Amino acid sequence: ARMKASTARRGYFLVAKDVGDLTRIFCAALEEQHRKPARSLTRILPGFLRPRNPDDDFYVENGRLNANPAIFRQDPANILRLFHVADIKGVDIHPDALRTVTRSLDLITDEVRNNAEANHAFLEALTSRHDPERALRLMNEAGVLGRFIPEFGHAVGLMQFNMYHHYTVDEHLIRAVGHVADIERGTHKEDHPLSSDIVKRIQSREVLYCAILLHDMAKGLPGDHSDVGAAIAQSLCPRLGLSPNDTAAVAWLVKNHLVMSDTAQRRDVSDPKTVRDFVELVQSPEMLRLLLVLTVADIRAVGPGVWNGWKGQLLRELYYAAENMMMGGDQ
Repeated sequence: ARMKASTARRGYFLVAKDVGDLTRIFCAALEEQHRKPARSLTRILPGFLRPRNPDDDFYVENGRLNANPAIFRQDPANILRLFHVADIKGVDIHPDALRTVTRSLDLITDEVRNNAEANHAFLEALTSRHDPERALRLMNEAGVLGRFIPEFGHAVGLMQFNMYHHYTVDEHLIRAVGHVADIERGTHKEDHPLSSDIVKRIQSREVLYCAILLHDMAKGLPGDHSDVGAAIAQSLCPRLGLSPNDTAAVAWLVKNHLVMSDTAQRRDVSDPKTVRDFVELVQSPEMLRLLLVLTVADIRAVGPGVWNGWKGQLLRELYYAAENMMMGGDQ
């Protein structure tokens, strides 16, 4: 009965997502029609409002990024480039381009998934200093994210059955990426003074962003989601262009993404053994910094009201105790 209920709820979320995505595209198309310039103005200022060059692959039209429909079949990696270019230019994607993409998902094959340029475009969007949450959300709305990363496709519309999570797994992951970006921008300095400071000292942003995107991706798959997620990281990260060392770091973070919150909230941080056990697992200041930012973003993305000052204080106490021990302090 529980499995039937789970399937029914996921079916509801998937249908609701489709309705929401189509509504957004439809509304954008109506707005686009409303914004088209009158013909008389075109006649008066023919040079000012001249049509685009037919050879342009991507072009901004009325403040939205559009694309020559032919480029997606000519090179399916352009599907990923569309979202990367939109992020760079800081513009929305034209509804015509989104419609073309949603009708071209069959082009995202294993060949595209292993295409270096497609993976580079995706990694650039994921680690963008502009708005990676928006880029991922647009990819998810168009169905691209689940096709490009099949494991993410399993997470789309998947509800989490516990008292804490308010969102489906895909929504939780996208929001978590957004919270990491907010921490980097200093948006949460008052709530997260430590995270906002140490994120500037993290050596690999690619590790951080890949880990936060992957940390719960294996939910709903057979096995422990942390272990299975680490295996997904080992396979996916080299595809995205990460080095073996960075891949290993992402896999470790995914496997251990609950360790810091569990230690801080369930064990006595004032006990040196608690700190020593934690340090033996984490080992390096860099992994400690990565784990703290990932933990904060994960908790914030669970749902409204889940984060509070008490959790923040516990995490800071554990961080400072572990850092002190790593630097040769109290043993």
